[in-house]
Amino acid sequence: MNDAGEIDLVERFYQPLYHFALSLARNEVGAADLTQETFYLWAAKGHQLRDASKVKSWLFTTLHREFLRRHRHSTRFPHHETSEVLDELPVITSTVVDDLDSIIVMQALQRVDEHYRVPLALFYLDDFSYKEIAAMLELPIGTIMSRLARGKAQLRGFLGEAASGASPRIVPLPDTQRPSHTGS
Repeated sequence: MNDAGEIDLVERFYQPLYHFALSLARNEVGAADLTQETFYLWAAKGHQLRDASKVKSWLFTTLHREFLRRHRHSTRFPHHETSEVLDELPVITSTVVDDLDSIIVMQALQRVDEHYRVPLALFYLDDFSYKEIAAMLELPIGTIMSRLARGKAQLRGFLGEAASGASPRIVPLPDTQRPSHTGS
């Protein structure tokens, strides 16, 4: 059907479809939505109709089916304003969320290779500087920086697994990337 035919179709059937939708939805907004959705479905699928004399019944049947689909959905998943059900919502304080986040991070940190975990813990948990960590571990600052970078990468990986629900696994580094006691 060409654009002129589409416009003629809307002009011919909009009012009757809207009145039918209004009888079903019992409100103007719902009726307008159903009518608009019917014409949208016509635009998307109407070309499949082989007998042009059945356009009217197709439109009314489609509108009715859309109403039933929406009604079933609203019955299964009722909409409630938050203010109406505020007393039924669980109380979750920011400290609860922070505690959960802390637990997840600490569990992931425990999985980080020890060579990387120690500098990470000292830097992020105890707020030591690179220089202080290097002195404590008797390593060059460059080694500390390298271990922090690799530790953060491992930690990000473990946190990503935790966020996606993947099963925990430790991926060993190839021998060429394993830290030695004298360098990174």
